[in-house]
Amino acid sequence: MKNELLLTHWCLIRNNQVVTDDKVENVTEIFSTFAGFLKALYKKEQISYPKFYKMDSLSKLGFLTSEKVLKESHVLDHYRNEEIGIIIFNSSASLETDIEYQKTIQDKSNYFPSPSVFVYTLPNIVIGEICIRHQIKGENAFFITEKFDAGLILNNVACLMESGRIKACLCGWIDVLEDNYESVLFVIENGSSVAVDEDQAAKGSKLTGRTLNNIYYNNGE
Repeated sequence: MKNELLLTHWCLIRNNQVVTDDKVENVTEIFSTFAGFLKALYKKEQISYPKFYKMDSLSKLGFLTSEKVLKESHVLDHYRNEEIGIIIFNSSASLETDIEYQKTIQDKSNYFPSPSVFVYTLPNIVIGEICIRHQIKGENAFFITEKFDAGLILNNVACLMESGRIKACLCGWIDVLEDNYESVLFVIENGSSVAVDEDQAAKGSKLTGRTLNNIYYNNGE
């Protein structure tokens, strides 16, 4: 247990469905847009954070997924702010917002560049939004890969943990392009400092690529 990395909580959002630690929540309403789904989920969670409405879709999705998984976890209370890291991956970067911003500058006769849209034309802004919300100050990084890669996530988290820079990590995959979206976030903790009692720690899943793949591929379909 002492040197093991444990998966203590996770949340996946895909296809109008939210799965948190194997608990499935179906959003039964029919939405014509992804934006409608995000708004409904935000209201369902009874979150009070007006800045949410100013975010782009990628940040909204990451924000909501982090709210769900961190609500189940004790990491924010157990660790110092600088002991918690965030590592996120996706395949589309901020292309969803890039396209929206391009629409504001492509027509010289109707040129209306929007600073509020431009600020989200970097994919790592979603990390910034989560960090601001929860005052997380540990190491963070955003990577662009072709597809969900459990091994790559695992290696990056393990390196940071072994370096001693962090003791817990919020990590995973957040991707949005048009109405195609999916997000899965894992809370990973070092077994020597896990933020639960011994009985709960024993129930934590040892962190393996197979564990992450099973969650990603077998939920929210």
